[in-house]
Amino acid sequence: MSWQAIGIFDSGVGGLTVLREIVRVLPQEDTVYFGDTARVPYGTKSPETVTRYAGEIASFLLKRDIKLLVVACNTASAVALPSLKRQLSIPVVGVIEPGARRATEVTRSGRIGVIGTAGTIRSSAYTRAIKRLMPEAEVLTRACPLFVPLAEEGWTDNQVARLTAQSYLQELKDAAVDTLVLGCTHYPLLKPLIAEIMGPQVSLVDSAEETARTVAAILADKKLLRPEAEKGNHHYYVSDIPAGFIRVGNRFLGGRLGDVYQVSLDDEEGGAER
Repeated sequence: MSWQAIGIFDSGVGGLTVLREIVRVLPQEDTVYFGDTARVPYGTKSPETVTRYAGEIASFLLKRDIKLLVVACNTASAVALPSLKRQLSIPVVGVIEPGARRATEVTRSGRIGVIGTAGTIRSSAYTRAIKRLMPEAEVLTRACPLFVPLAEEGWTDNQVARLTAQSYLQELKDAAVDTLVLGCTHYPLLKPLIAEIMGPQVSLVDSAEETARTVAAILADKKLLRPEAEKGNHHYYVSDIPAGFIRVGNRFLGGRLGDVYQVSLDDEEGGAER
């Protein structure tokens, strides 16, 4: 089983920041990434719909022989994780729990800020996860919807990005949070700007980094790691035409994507490549 791949899925390109961290921590591992670009965004969909989408994608990835599944989408992590864990016999890792755990480890005052999409913030998933681990924590949340298009446009260090970030983050800064969770896979691209605005006294928690650490720990514990001398291969699938995914994806991955295949999840064989 150790030679099987790590499966990762997201509603679009954002999960590539999680993939990037997994590849950095575990360069010997093969990965299979699925971006549901035909049905993005998930944040506006009902929990039932997102859970159904997640189940379909998990079935597709299982056919590609994976040993662990990473739900790299915050919305899907918030609503579909229990269902996936019940259905699958392999380990399933979301992005919320690892980020929440790290936030409780690094906070000094117990005042923790969380930023994310409107859907993620509305779900209260991070607040619940943090409170489970640290009941006395004070969790302050802020939806930052414009961060996603800014990251995809590559506008991460210009005046528009700076003014937007200042507007979103001022309230959390005024509340004197000492830890800030980046609760969206797009936000690592804005990390330098967010760090600059929040100041050196605030610890930033990158859910992508924490998720990669969690994946490494689970595979090590189950003795499913490939030998360190190996070099992993990476495969990419999307549910809509790949052009836009490739254009934005190279920026998110911090390097060149390999071949990206468009697949149909409706196909009875689990996805026909086109």
